[in-house]
Amino acid sequence: MKIAIYGPGGFGRELVQAARDAVSADGGEVVFVSDNPDEIGQTICGVPVVGADALDCPAVIAIGDAVVRRRIAERITAGDLAASTHRRGPDVVVGEGSVFCDFTVVTASARIGRHFHCNIYSYVAHDCVIGDFVTFAPKVACNGNVHIEDDVYVGTGAVLRQGAPGKPLRIGKGAVIGMGAVVTKDVPPGAVVVGNPARPMEPRS
Repeated sequence: MKIAIYGPGGFGRELVQAARDAVSADGGEVVFVSDNPDEIGQTICGVPVVGADALDCPAVIAIGDAVVRRRIAERITAGDLAASTHRRGPDVVVGEGSVFCDFTVVTASARIGRHFHCNIYSYVAHDCVIGDFVTFAPKVACNGNVHIEDDVYVGTGAVLRQGAPGKPLRIGKGAVIGMGAVVTKDVPPGAVVVGNPARPMEPRS
């Protein structure tokens, strides 16, 4: 078995141990993939770096920017990676390319789209629906009946209030939830919200 991590930056390096654990049973290999000519041929955190033209196995994309992640996903075969400490309950469906870091949980009856990043200590509770290319930074608390559209970024320590059956809390496409925000109301597409309770960020004058 071989696992490629596309992007040897900070998040990519954080995934190295989970990838090594995943291939350890059969003595498999972990490689980084980079588009930076200065990195190709190097060894980072004990992992060799190859160019995209040398990619010969499924890859997880360790890049937070949803737009960049989407572009890369169009030209690779997607892999999946879940740390050994990740836990997943019943009736959970997850799309291709997902990454679940250490101490993450998906509880039950959740639908998660393609190329989702769930960083350390984050959770997705029951009956949530999460779109494609969504990123959770560390310690995101996504409570039950929350619907998140594509390309949303949720910052470290953010809390998403629980919705209700038939009336979920909704986060619109491309929205950004700031670090530590407490989201109690729906967030429109493309909005940037911060604070407790979360409100749209005021533009600088």
